[in-house]
Amino acid sequence: MQYITTIQLAERPGARELAQVATAEHLRMVPYQLMEATLRGADRSSWSADEVVAADDALQRIEDAVAQAESLIDGYLARRGYGLPLSPVPDLVTGWARDIARYLLHKDRGGKEDTDPVVRAYRDALKFLELTATGKFSLGALDPIQSNPNNLDVRFETTQNVFSRDQLRSFR
Repeated sequence: MQYITTIQLAERPGARELAQVATAEHLRMVPYQLMEATLRGADRSSWSADEVVAADDALQRIEDAVAQAESLIDGYLARRGYGLPLSPVPDLVTGWARDIARYLLHKDRGGKEDTDPVVRAYRDALKFLELTATGKFSLGALDPIQSNPNNLDVRFETTQNVFSRDQLRSFR
């Protein structure tokens, strides 16, 4: 996980939502407090071994979705010529990784796609990735292509002098 950490995922969308969508269908939902502890790497000794195994399985599903999201992001950014993986990671890329991974975890969710905020965030992320790949959108201050001094091309052009130094000496 290079663009977003599990701690960032614990903050948003949160352990409760991740426990709901990442727990295997045949298992009882992982308690959100356990999911929170798993995402943050905290002590899980107060839960049973079966619950910890289920939480680890859910964490693996989350990590798989994040890996898919990061591969998708890298695919778009590679078209523009970015050195991958990005380091430091711009906040925009972290947000895109979150939105795409969240969509992948919610893929079996029913409902209207045109009003679903998860789908809307996913589509927005893809739209901005496409704009970035075509050079119409920047990653901001941490954009390695925009801030690379080797990419700057400054040229000075002037017209030829009307009078040379020798010609000006005769006016003295």
